[in-house]
Amino acid sequence: MARTDRISCPAIMADAPAAHTYSIVARDTGSRELGVAVQSHWFSVGSTVSWAEAGVGAVATQAFADPGYGKMGLELMRAGQSAPEALARLLSSDRKREIRQVAMVDSQGRIAVHTGQATIPEAGHETGDGFSVQANMMLKATVWPAMAAAFKAARGDLAERMLAALEAAEREGGDVRGRQSAALLMVRSLPTGLAWLDRLFDVRVDDHPEPLRELRRLVGVQRAYGHKMAGDSAFARGELERGTLEYEQARSLLPDNLEFPFWHAFALLSLGRTEQAAETFREVFSKDRNWAILGARVARSGLMPCDNATAERVILQAAREADALGIGAPRP
Repeated sequence: MARTDRISCPAIMADAPAAHTYSIVARDTGSRELGVAVQSHWFSVGSTVSWAEAGVGAVATQAFADPGYGKMGLELMRAGQSAPEALARLLSSDRKREIRQVAMVDSQGRIAVHTGQATIPEAGHETGDGFSVQANMMLKATVWPAMAAAFKAARGDLAERMLAALEAAEREGGDVRGRQSAALLMVRSLPTGLAWLDRLFDVRVDDHPEPLRELRRLVGVQRAYGHKMAGDSAFARGELERGTLEYEQARSLLPDNLEFPFWHAFALLSLGRTEQAAETFREVFSKDRNWAILGARVARSGLMPCDNATAERVILQAAREADALGIGAPRP
């Protein structure tokens, strides 16, 4: 078996985080969005393994991981190299390549993956149309085939399908050491010019007894806030029906979050829907009076695209009516 020059374990660990793990890199064939998702018994695995850039590609670098594969892999793909070309170039100059496991997908859906011969068993990978799943230090060699099957069978957007792949890995026993952290990064098909807007999902669970369960919860939270932001954009364009639908979707995902109806009420005020705004404010203030305090402050700030005097009047009246119901209470 071909291996790198013998390197002591302390020397490996000193400059290569031991991100023994399972992961997926993928491109959605419809939306062309790109993503990477990972789980490991290693602290903050997402900060090492997960790399993605809108319109460029996604990279997972793991086993005795070299984060440089992420940074330089994206740079090479951004410069026009395909995923196979980029990975081949980086491997050719890495004398520790046999302890690496790296997967890349580019903006065209081309896949490249390397599982070094010195990675710790069970280890392997499987590729499909626009995706690669890879794993090392697994309990069983059934992990990555199960991930591939789950990804292909799953419905929903790319984030949902990548979560399905991770959950399938865990059902097969996952990392032989157990579980500790997980992450999911997903970017747009084309860059906006503002990198922070290109990240559709950027969620990490750095240390948790059930990281996949927590990752799924946080993806749901970010999905809800995404609907809220889409609602704000729709309202800014004067699209009342679309904005209302987005806010309803946000609230359906996080029904106890008062942030959504509070800002929805301000959006309604900006569109002249005073009665609807007042009703929504009353709903919020009846559950927590502190939001009435904030509402008055926001109205006086002059930052909202609505008449300040009208906003303050509506808010104060809604607060009085909520208070009269006797069910509003400040947070302890």
